[in-house]
Amino acid sequence: MLKETLIEATRAGAEVLTSYFNGSFTISNKEGINNLVTEADHASEKAIIEVIQTKFSDHFILSEESGELVQDSTYKWIIDPIDGTVNFANGIPICCVSIGIEKEGKMILGAVYNPFMHEFYLAEKNCGATLNDKRIYVSKKAELIHSCLVTGFPYTYLDMPNGPLQVFEKFIRKGIPVRRLGSAAIDLCWVAAGRFDGFYEHKLQAWDSAAGFLMVEEAGGKITDFEGNYYSPYQPHLLATNGLIHDDMLAVVQGGEIKGNLKA
Repeated sequence: MLKETLIEATRAGAEVLTSYFNGSFTISNKEGINNLVTEADHASEKAIIEVIQTKFSDHFILSEESGELVQDSTYKWIIDPIDGTVNFANGIPICCVSIGIEKEGKMILGAVYNPFMHEFYLAEKNCGATLNDKRIYVSKKAELIHSCLVTGFPYTYLDMPNGPLQVFEKFIRKGIPVRRLGSAAIDLCWVAAGRFDGFYEHKLQAWDSAAGFLMVEEAGGKITDFEGNYYSPYQPHLLATNGLIHDDMLAVVQGGEIKGNLKA
């Protein structure tokens, strides 16, 4: 019943997204320039929470717009009603609903749904990850220099050693393609599906990565923080790869150089 409710809640949120998309809705700004929240974010969140609370009224909920709905429960739902809000607000169909479920502090289920591309990702601990009910796996590229990467940038720039622009520059100066889609949840799912070989970001919230990081793990990938420690969605730094290029990418985000050169 837990997985079925997760799927139902994710679809309920996505139905709201499609009803508002390219329509007229209010937009406001949170902390940082262009850190948007829309009327659709709130409506999607409301639809998701209603489904959850109908079936599991005693479960803890952490959602991007409402914050914590505290319950004394071993289960926690971590919700991003629209991941990729700037894309959504501008009519760019790279956005999704993302929901992860923790039990006793460990992620056990995750769903990410982009209704505009008709892609529903689902992961269950120790049971694998799927895209539209078909198993997915990370890529098998073994060389960072020949990889295709993806990243994101924070709304408030982090002036720090090896910050987002410094790391980005290292990759592009070597000719390594690095994309910026604007949705961390989709970035992680596309690593899980083998479309990207690696993803890194310097400043994420739990709702950005809760579902996606389980997706990468269950697809056979590796995900850590920037120190190489086991990843927790409650800290900001994330590195997710196919596992084969992980150590080389980790060295770069820590300040090292990229080995090798692309051949013309």
